[in-house]
Amino acid sequence: MHISFKPFYFLIVIVSFYVIHLPFTECTIAFEEVNKFGSHKSTRENKVSRINHQKTTDIALHGLLLWASMGFLMPLGILTIRGSCKAEPGSRRSRFLFYLHVVFQMLSVLLATVGAAISLKKFENSFDNNHQRLGLALYAAILMQAFIGFFRPQRGKKERSYWYFVHWILGTIVSLVGIINIFTGLEAFHRRTLKSTRFWTILFTAQVSIIGLIYLLQDKLEHLKKQGVIVGTESIVPSDQDNIPQRQDHQKELHLVACAKRNALGNLFD
Repeated sequence: MHISFKPFYFLIVIVSFYVIHLPFTECTIAFEEVNKFGSHKSTRENKVSRINHQKTTDIALHGLLLWASMGFLMPLGILTIRGSCKAEPGSRRSRFLFYLHVVFQMLSVLLATVGAAISLKKFENSFDNNHQRLGLALYAAILMQAFIGFFRPQRGKKERSYWYFVHWILGTIVSLVGIINIFTGLEAFHRRTLKSTRFWTILFTAQVSIIGLIYLLQDKLEHLKKQGVIVGTESIVPSDQDNIPQRQDHQKELHLVACAKRNALGNLFD
């Protein structure tokens, strides 16, 4: 009986084809999977990089708005209202400085609101650190201070003195704590982004020092002028005639003028 081997040849050819080509097919699939994984990894890294860049930008914008609000406009508003106390009540200069104070404080509240909105929308607010807790308390105090400022009693009423004292105390506390919270914010930015904030810390410290110096000079400059230390831009050197004894009534008059100085608290309740 004659047996044909053609089917076996055909089967052997098919098996040989799979044996030869299967490793190459598996290598091709593995290479494609590696490329696919590498592509996904690269896409994920690019996405993370974009997220980190966007997060850094949001944090920087939040810090800039809160610096402009609590670190610049609010102290500037305090300096202007203190300057208005030195002017004659009802004068043009007094009214100008008062309205300038109102504009500075309203802008401060507006910028603080925008900064708080960015924080609530963009950041994870677990309020487990001092910066976030202080920021929340400060924003509530800012709104309360603005409310107190708009609803003030008229001059001459008994409640005016109590209102002025509360408004002054709360405004001073908010400004000081706001400056402290800016420093904590710079530290939080450094921990979050690993970027150095030394330059900005030094710059803000210098700004606060200048504002503090102006604040102190507002009270003492007039007193220094009265003491004969500074008159305009010239210094007065006592002459020998200043040491000549004068009449008793003239000495009493000089003594009364020298004691006429009042501190800042006295000026608040005029």
